[in-house]
Amino acid sequence: MPTETFEFRVEARQLLQLMIHSIYSNKDVFLRELVSNASDALDKLRLAALRDDAPDADVSDLHIDIETDSEARTLTVRDNGIGMSYDEVAELIGTIANSGTAKFLEQLRQADDEAGAENLIGQFGVGFYSSFMVADEVTLVTRRAGEAHGTRWSSRGEGTYTLETVDEAPQGTTITLHLKPADPENQLHDYTSPWKLREIVKRYSDFITWPIRLAPQAPAGDDDGDGAAREPETLNSMKALWARSRDEVEEAEYHELYKHISHDWNDPLETIRLQAEGTFEYQALLFIPAHAPHDLFTQGYKRGIQLYVKRVFIMDDCEALLPPYLRFVKGVVDAQDLSLNVSREILQQDRHIQLMHRRLAKKVLSSVKDMMNTAPDRYATFWREFGPVLKEGLITDADNRDALLAVSSFATTHDASEPTTLKQYAERMKEGQDAVYYMTGDSREAIENSPHMEAFRDRGIEVLLLTDPVDEVWTDAVAEFDGKPLRSVAKGELALDGDGGEEKPAEDREKQNEEYADLLTWMKEQLDEDVKEVRLSSRLTVSPACLVSDTDDLTPALENLYRAMGQDVPRARRILELNPDHTLVKGLNRALRDRADRAALAEDAQLLHGLAVLAEGGRPKEPARFTQLLAERLERAL
Repeated sequence: MPTETFEFRVEARQLLQLMIHSIYSNKDVFLRELVSNASDALDKLRLAALRDDAPDADVSDLHIDIETDSEARTLTVRDNGIGMSYDEVAELIGTIANSGTAKFLEQLRQADDEAGAENLIGQFGVGFYSSFMVADEVTLVTRRAGEAHGTRWSSRGEGTYTLETVDEAPQGTTITLHLKPADPENQLHDYTSPWKLREIVKRYSDFITWPIRLAPQAPAGDDDGDGAAREPETLNSMKALWARSRDEVEEAEYHELYKHISHDWNDPLETIRLQAEGTFEYQALLFIPAHAPHDLFTQGYKRGIQLYVKRVFIMDDCEALLPPYLRFVKGVVDAQDLSLNVSREILQQDRHIQLMHRRLAKKVLSSVKDMMNTAPDRYATFWREFGPVLKEGLITDADNRDALLAVSSFATTHDASEPTTLKQYAERMKEGQDAVYYMTGDSREAIENSPHMEAFRDRGIEVLLLTDPVDEVWTDAVAEFDGKPLRSVAKGELALDGDGGEEKPAEDREKQNEEYADLLTWMKEQLDEDVKEVRLSSRLTVSPACLVSDTDDLTPALENLYRAMGQDVPRARRILELNPDHTLVKGLNRALRDRADRAALAEDAQLLHGLAVLAEGGRPKEPARFTQLLAERLERAL
């Protein structure tokens, strides 16, 4: 059959030009595309041989060859896979898009910016045609396994291509690129350089099943062929550990892979394997590090895991595969049915990616739970390193909130050194106790010495001691555990009579309220700018006063946290609670009733409020005036 010349359709020609000049800033990926196509051809031939669909095919040494000629400026990628017939070349290679090209171009023209255009192009599988980013001319010679004749396809990417039948062609496909001159400023490297080819294959195709061999170049001036006798170099490791059963892999091999992808010198704390089969197949090999990286909470931290498609590397740090609170997890996910040409924006919308996202998160959390039950020492290390970041999920991931609560542990007044789980807390709750009590603060010592803890300490009621900044937020998002409400000891009114303490008769409480009614009203008038209410306290046994937030109000720490993030949060007025059994409060009540001059008493009320602020680690509104008043009172006392 003579050589025939064909023209690309108008839309295809426009699309080809856009692809050549716009699709990738990193032009190295052309080799990834060609190697991936070659690997697919080898997979198809092996499957055909198993089915006896290609009885005459040679499957004894399936591989991919890469050859270069620096003088002629050519790069050749060859496989001995299934190959293509003339009709298949005309259908698959001769046109860029058999359908939808016009619609795609219209969407491309409507894209608002360059990034939007690149994302659209990323949705379109260009594969073989990415060669034109680095080559002035591309020639393809192929012969389908079992057929006698081959096909040659050639094009300069300028609107036409040629097709012809050839008598002599090896089984498989050979693609020869006539390379453009190297232009490092435009990311166009010298692709005849062996070190550059090694770098690309190692990065994108290291785990391809088939050997990728680089033929040695003959030294300059070597005309007798000695250089050709040297053995080719295999560039890829072919060690896709996630595709092998656990029995076939040594633990040291897993550790080596973890160190390779994480750049961590230490062995991982936990290795997690997952293999999903069915309508959408993928494999995952994940690692939990032994130590939190120093930049885990910085804005520029690179999170995510490596994404492969059929062992072809797609991207580092694929954020769409795991939620942000699992950003410390490292590893590899290898999917079977994703396109090679995907952007991060597309992945966020992909149904398969969303499916993997949910499944991987559940698998990591179940592995942490297994670690908690079977290896408490390793779990303790995990929680010490990653507990604060994992608790972010209690705010953002309502679907997995129960699973997150099940693997969380907290410091508690029950034990000075050992943390407790919510399940263990619930099992130790006193008879009649109906809530899980907690308090947030800067440190364990500050919380234990807080006035809010006095009644709980006297009654022996266990309290969770939460000292991470994130605790201020998630405790507002989580209302209960196992049907038991979570309640802050520093918020709202507390009635602890049924929680292990002696019940105070109702008539005694009413009598105290009547006795202190004038004081409460007067102090509310004096401190109206700072407090919304003054009332008697049921949580104080030693301190004269404390400040509490209303049930639905933000705590001062949370207000400060929002302000640090640049949010304008109005300062909430809080509730001042007085201890009716404290000598200072009793004396203030008598003085209000017996003394006519109340100016000094107003200063005493301000001092009492300032002491409550200091007791919880806060700062009086006017520190200079507070210290002046306090100094005057001390002077009188002496």
